[in-house]
Amino acid sequence: MKKKLGIGKAFLYVILVLYAIVTMIPFLWALSSSFKTLEEIVSGTISFIPKHFTFDNYKQIFIEQQLFPRWLFNSVIIAVTVTLLNLLFNSMAGYALARLQFPGKKPLFIIILAVLMIPAQVTMIPNYLILKQLGWLNSYQGMIVPTMINATFIFMMRQFFINFPKELEEAAALDGLSRIGTFFRIVLPLARPALAAQAIFVFMGSWNDFMRPLIILSDPELFTLPLGLNSFKGQYISYWNYIMAASMVFTLPVLVIYIFFNRYFIKGISFTGGK
Repeated sequence: MKKKLGIGKAFLYVILVLYAIVTMIPFLWALSSSFKTLEEIVSGTISFIPKHFTFDNYKQIFIEQQLFPRWLFNSVIIAVTVTLLNLLFNSMAGYALARLQFPGKKPLFIIILAVLMIPAQVTMIPNYLILKQLGWLNSYQGMIVPTMINATFIFMMRQFFINFPKELEEAAALDGLSRIGTFFRIVLPLARPALAAQAIFVFMGSWNDFMRPLIILSDPELFTLPLGLNSFKGQYISYWNYIMAASMVFTLPVLVIYIFFNRYFIKGISFTGGK
């Protein structure tokens, strides 16, 4: 029996290692290509070590391409703001649904569950028309306000707070804390695992979003990085060396966020699973 378990575990590790290699190969090739010349990339030969190692691609996108730093700034501002607002409002809504009693609580929760079933593509045109009426097209608020709450993470935070120990809240109430004080000083700090998992998903979703900026933004100075990267593709030629260099810059913040929150990530998923 132990031999069978050992063989099965070894086979599982082999599969995981092969999957990791297959996953890493495109990333390593893109990283290598960011230090290659355009001629070497389009030559048709596949190599992970540049024949002519150069930093010119990075110099080009940061110095010669004057709008690239602005695109990076736009992406950071929008993604960070959307993430912080989601952490606050989704947590407050999830806590209210888990702990508070108020009229219409059950119908409201059913509506939130129903929203989960609606594809985001269905709401793009209504969102566009609303933003147009508000005069928020081609603006930061047009990118941030419609995405500052998310039904998926309201549900996730509700599941977390349902399993949160009531004794801690009761002890805080005995010490004289109000409901708001208990939430911000006791509950929210102890919800770090769930908040970390939410932060990773929300940040990645906002950072990688291409369709929403494409619909809302028309001024090149307000483009985010995904939209800006598309401008490196011309009608007759695509500057793959610049695209690869910009893609590496685009990937770095996501890696940093994941590494920073990694220790909370799995714990947050397990806590919000409704154990």
